[in-house]
Amino acid sequence: MKTTLSIIKADIGSVGGHIKPSKSLIERVKEYIETQGGGIVIDFYISSTGDDIAILFSHTQGVGSEKIHKLAWDAFLAGTEVAKEQGLYGAGQDLLKDSFSGNVRGMGPAVAEIEFEERPNEPFLMFAADKTDPGAYNLPLFLAFADPMYCAGLILSPSMAKGFTFTIMDVAYTEGDRIIELNAPEELYDIAALLRDNQRFVIESIRSRSTGEIAVAVSTTRLHNIAGKYTGKDDPVMLARVQGAFPATGEVLAPYNIGHYVAGFMRGSHTGPLMPVRLNSAISFFDGPPVVSCAAFCVHNGKLTEPVDAFDHPYWDWVRDNVARKATDMRQQGFSGAAMLPYSELEYGGIVEKLKVLDKRFNVR
Repeated sequence: MKTTLSIIKADIGSVGGHIKPSKSLIERVKEYIETQGGGIVIDFYISSTGDDIAILFSHTQGVGSEKIHKLAWDAFLAGTEVAKEQGLYGAGQDLLKDSFSGNVRGMGPAVAEIEFEERPNEPFLMFAADKTDPGAYNLPLFLAFADPMYCAGLILSPSMAKGFTFTIMDVAYTEGDRIIELNAPEELYDIAALLRDNQRFVIESIRSRSTGEIAVAVSTTRLHNIAGKYTGKDDPVMLARVQGAFPATGEVLAPYNIGHYVAGFMRGSHTGPLMPVRLNSAISFFDGPPVVSCAAFCVHNGKLTEPVDAFDHPYWDWVRDNVARKATDMRQQGFSGAAMLPYSELEYGGIVEKLKVLDKRFNVR
């Protein structure tokens, strides 16, 4: 059976600032899909990560389906009305366009979709991040799909011996989707050269070179490209098929023990370590730290199993403690140097305008 998985995520309002959506907001989104999704979706699942709400759809409409995208858009609008009624912070924040135009790409919400012929057993992972940008997935994906130090399957599994094709997008280019396809392992150094710049070059998808099948899809939306100003960090989502011709679940999860430094944190303008958190976790310290959650599923004939919280294990408690120490160390540096993002990524209007004014006061001595 050919199945499509679509994950669509947005910040449409949260309690107490950038902490977490209200229960009423989440219930309204769920209720809307239950009443309006008949004949469109086979199954769905809703979760929150930080102040964002994510909807995972299982369906047969294909990638980019207007019906699926409109269902999500209208569900977010319904949730926004609840957010306004409750006076939640940032009501409708990520809905950057006034009306639906056939596809939510370029309208604010983060979107990742994959279509495939179901295997007899079809496990996959749904990742959702908050207070960071799409480049946050670059390093974990590179390690999981191209580095045998993290992915033993690259040297142990014949089905992965040929490696993977990485499709990488230049997200700074706004006239269209500017992409390049590079093969691992032959072009490993070229892949690394691009992925070091998380704010410009982002992995969009990964395919198996043995089977040609899609393995990974990442949302590549940059909100400041849409709005023309800072409206919040991009809070990316990702879908990853696992096992068989793809890395095992544990190989995809392993790199998140690093707590690698990413863009985001407070006001989307700082650098902080990415913390793997439990499903439906809130945001707290310095509007952070940047977080990622992971729900593991199997899908069969389009029906989803119950989710398993991939980061709800004693090992990840130890990782979280380490990441918290890294976050504290970085925050002790305040606004100085690497603790704050470079000027090109400081989209917050205040400092941009301040620097423009100060620039005029410089004299050449």
